[in-house]
Amino acid sequence: MYMYNYDNETRYDLPKLRMRFVQFIRNGTRCIGVELKQGGDIVNLTASDTAFPGDLRSYIEKENALKSNLNRLMGSNPQVVKRQEVTLLAPVTSCDKVLCVGMNYKDHCEEQNAPVPVEPVIFNKFPSCIIGPNETMDYPAETQCLDWEVELTIVIGKEGRNIKVSDAMDHVFGYTVANDLSARDWQLTAGKNGGQWLLGKAMFQFCPLGPAVVTPDELGDPHNLGLRCRVNGVTKQDSNTNQLVHKTREIIAFISRFMCLKPGDLILTGTPPGVGCFRKPPEYMKIKKLVCAIPTTFCKRCFSILYRLIISKYYSSYCDGFVVI
Repeated sequence: MYMYNYDNETRYDLPKLRMRFVQFIRNGTRCIGVELKQGGDIVNLTASDTAFPGDLRSYIEKENALKSNLNRLMGSNPQVVKRQEVTLLAPVTSCDKVLCVGMNYKDHCEEQNAPVPVEPVIFNKFPSCIIGPNETMDYPAETQCLDWEVELTIVIGKEGRNIKVSDAMDHVFGYTVANDLSARDWQLTAGKNGGQWLLGKAMFQFCPLGPAVVTPDELGDPHNLGLRCRVNGVTKQDSNTNQLVHKTREIIAFISRFMCLKPGDLILTGTPPGVGCFRKPPEYMKIKKLVCAIPTTFCKRCFSILYRLIISKYYSSYCDGFVVI
């Protein structure tokens, strides 16, 4: 099956397309779409069919009802927009919950000489923490210890409570990548905020996300993916999701014992070793004057999902995170 776009005279081979959902702004309108390839042009679902909403969370809620529309649209002549004509947003916004799993990589536990948790360690951020993959983040005045944590992130597709491990994957819409930004002085300093992690984890803009959500059937095994983070061009984290202690099924089943998971909810699944606070000596993202241009090309390999975080519009610190398929 082929899709032919008459505006740019390009023919796309549909069987090779990966379902990589994105949110974006084009001509002042919020839209959702499907990337034709990683970093490539985008099928504008919202502009091609009025049945499609302008945000991905609403699409996820209506996914079953819209499947026939999607199949019909991808087999016809939908509107394709050039990537440079849009502003990418975080792929999921205004979700009900942003949940996080701590201490969930074996090698991350080893780097801090901590025991591997028997049960998932759950904490949270807020939906207002989410920013897009290329948005500029202002360095928060409240911390001097801003740290990075690249994380594979689950996007919930179906509501559920007390979900069985065997049924958990039925509740997954897809996966994306996030940076669990952390103010270590507020998270780890004895006596700060009564020992609670919240202020160190949930400051404004502390969840860069995206740009794409990849569906499970296209991603393959989510527990055998390369996971890397670079800071100012230097690789700081380089591991694999096969190091996860608690994997997708177990995480969803455990969390759903305590709360109702909703479509669009995000679960950051934990970070591998290489974070700044456990380096010797500790390293953190710093404010310093611009001395180099931020690269626009990250690697010749095709990454499934990728974000870039720029720390303050006036300074040069930046952080890339990606998952390799």
